[in-house]
Amino acid sequence: MNRRSFIQGLGLITGSAFIALQSDAFAKLKHGETIKGKVTASGKGIKDVVISDGYSVALTDTNGNYSIAPHQKAESLFMSTPAGYEFKTDYNVVRQYEVLGSKNQYDFKLKALNKKDDKHNFIIWADPQVKNKKDVKQMMDTSVPDTLDVIKSLGKDALVHGICVGDIVWDNHALYPDYNEAVAEMGIPFFQALGNHDMDYRMGGDETSDKTFKLNYGPTYYSFNRGKAHYVVLDNVRYLGTERNYDGYISEEQLAWLAKDLQYIAKDQLLIINLHIPVYNQVKNNKDFYAVLEGFKNVHIMSGHTHYNANNITNGIFEHNHGTVCGAWWTGPICEDGTPRGYAVYEVNGNKLKWYYKSTGFPKEHQIKLYADRLTNQTRVIANVWNWDPEWKVEYFLDGKPMGKMENQVGLDPLSVTLYQGPELPAGRHFPEPRQTDHLFIAHFDAAVKTIKVTATDRFGEKYTTEINA
Repeated sequence: MNRRSFIQGLGLITGSAFIALQSDAFAKLKHGETIKGKVTASGKGIKDVVISDGYSVALTDTNGNYSIAPHQKAESLFMSTPAGYEFKTDYNVVRQYEVLGSKNQYDFKLKALNKKDDKHNFIIWADPQVKNKKDVKQMMDTSVPDTLDVIKSLGKDALVHGICVGDIVWDNHALYPDYNEAVAEMGIPFFQALGNHDMDYRMGGDETSDKTFKLNYGPTYYSFNRGKAHYVVLDNVRYLGTERNYDGYISEEQLAWLAKDLQYIAKDQLLIINLHIPVYNQVKNNKDFYAVLEGFKNVHIMSGHTHYNANNITNGIFEHNHGTVCGAWWTGPICEDGTPRGYAVYEVNGNKLKWYYKSTGFPKEHQIKLYADRLTNQTRVIANVWNWDPEWKVEYFLDGKPMGKMENQVGLDPLSVTLYQGPELPAGRHFPEPRQTDHLFIAHFDAAVKTIKVTATDRFGEKYTTEINA
């Protein structure tokens, strides 16, 4: 496909959605009436597929038929794509939903995958957050080709999908087509979550703040399946009615829907929940959320928003708060905690999950940044191990001699201080500042030492080594 026809087609994704919204199709639907439909693959009905309007859920019967009474506020109907089938996309933007209109029957057609999907990969993009065409160019010139290289490295026949966990743009919704072009170029199905910068301001309260997002990407919360993994996308940004005023909150309607969605999921199944604001420290009703997940033994939460990288385990739930695609808002090569701008790569094998953080422009092995400085009568080395969690082991060697584990400390990354500290830095956007992080490691030693090597071993036994001169 040539670029001109691609862009024309890309425009149809957004344009057709706006036409649908501006019509009176929503008003024509008689919400008291039952919606019916069928899920098929190659003309055959598919059993036990979940269909939802965001409020209730229905399962297809042995012939693939379903019926559901839509909620008064329902705007769309989505299919939780079952394992073993392709994701329905437009230019790789996943669209497993139908906008509710004047009709009361919606059918979904599936296409079977040509291979078993118990083993697959997914990529998490957090906060591309483009504000202008200059940001878009950086994204297209750096992040997109880097992600493409990773996708290619997984193998020609690898099953890979992507999830953007919010802040697709930076308030400038006219740039959604530019993000869509990035998704199209990466060549894998991409799901989207709503971020605070993806909301509409000055249009009312929380219920109207996601209007433009829904036009482009459909429901703000939904689920899907691949292999033995069940994925959920949630909207945990609550607009408080005045511009840029929001908090982290998961609505009661979503929690009620989530409980219904999860009733079909085994307690030991791999459950991957994707949202924007980190749950463990920034969602006001996180206790209610954790209560819905009680009994599930294999839960991972994917979040963004913070522009730093952190791993947290709460109630046995592992939350991955990702460093951002844009770093410190496209002003430099790192986030505020020294994490290189980048994204995360995950491997699913049955109900097991493995991962690493991929720094844009660096090989997979780039997992440590070392800083050495000479003090009065000794040398100090600081290691930033940005994807560290308590299962990692960080050791150091002086002139080839093993010295044991390094001391874990909370502090500021030295490069982030150089690039971002103070009201005049960074150039163009002065608000980024160095941020305290717990993934720093420190050691002091004799000034006569000439070489310093640090080896970090992750929870999967992968070793990463970096060496510098003192």
